[in-house]
Amino acid sequence: MKSIRLREGKERSLLRRHPWIFESAIAKGSADPGETVRVESPSGEFLAWAAYSPTSKIRARAWSFDASQRIDAAFFSATCARAIQARARLGIASDALRLVHGESDGLPGLVVDRYGDTLVAQFLSAGAQRWKDVLVDALLEHTGLTLLYERSDTSTRGLEGLPESTGWLRGEGPTDLVLREHDWQLGVDIAHGHKTGFYLDQRDSRRKFADYTRRMGFGAVLNCYCYTGGFTVAALAGGAQHVTSIDSSASAIAMAESNVQRNGFDLSRTSFADADVNASLRRFHESGQSFDAIVLDPPKFAPTVAHAERAARAYKDINRLALKILNPGGVLFTYSCSGGIGVELFHKIVASAGIDAGVDGFIVERLGGASDHSMTIQFPEGEYLKGLVVVRK
Repeated sequence: MKSIRLREGKERSLLRRHPWIFESAIAKGSADPGETVRVESPSGEFLAWAAYSPTSKIRARAWSFDASQRIDAAFFSATCARAIQARARLGIASDALRLVHGESDGLPGLVVDRYGDTLVAQFLSAGAQRWKDVLVDALLEHTGLTLLYERSDTSTRGLEGLPESTGWLRGEGPTDLVLREHDWQLGVDIAHGHKTGFYLDQRDSRRKFADYTRRMGFGAVLNCYCYTGGFTVAALAGGAQHVTSIDSSASAIAMAESNVQRNGFDLSRTSFADADVNASLRRFHESGQSFDAIVLDPPKFAPTVAHAERAARAYKDINRLALKILNPGGVLFTYSCSGGIGVELFHKIVASAGIDAGVDGFIVERLGGASDHSMTIQFPEGEYLKGLVVVRK
């Protein structure tokens, strides 16, 4: 078994059972991509079993902190089973959910979502890639399913020295699916859609937005970065009179329109624009158009802390404009899915946007990802999605 030894003082995070080992922490040792290594303290004591990645800044990711643990097919089968069983106890109101959430489930670099009878997986680390066939077999065994589609086509693969990879790994079926979420039916394209096809992490927020709409009687609603219209359908289900939805993807807009019709709502209650959100917000402000509720759910502006400063300006700008066109008493649901923007920083960004807009508001709720997108005590980086519900004074 190959080993890597850490520099003095760099063992502290592993003693707290944090799974990441950065390149700068390693004093000596190397291995092949995805190979299991013994991680040792500066004095040679065992710390963890980890998957080695020779090209990544995160040079190794821990599988286990138990010295007696064998990293083999049985280990991955048991770990997948625990993740799947944990979701079964959550009572999720959907037939689409996240079954494996990477480090939070003890499987760094593996993301698995279920859409009905189809699994969609992303193998995003050298370790997950090396054990791909074993992981696929375990996932199908413990779900009782036969279809698994791969969506390993993110930039993260490049950081691991891995090429993009997509397509059916087991079985073959349609890639245009319809999922059930709450009382709604939503179309999803697992082959070409964002992430594994859909933003399952916003499931709870969509229900909450429908509830706010119903309770507060929103007339005009604006859904920015609407993607395939999940928040649009939620607003209509809550009784909104009219929903304006904006996205820069024509294919996403087409799917959003289909989702409106699929749920029995009249398209006359909606308008869709294939447009830039920032420019649209400015245009609404200049024309004096305002809204009772606004959703800001932008893409990842800051993938790492290094991008935080530039991203903060972008988040501030869209929130400033949104607050300007939000009616008094109106509600803003605003989000950041950037790992480089922490909860406190996001709050400060929105507060600064309000000051520049000359607007104050009550923060009535803090939001996060749905329960199946869990974070753990030992891996706080799992909390990538954060949101605020702001009621304008």
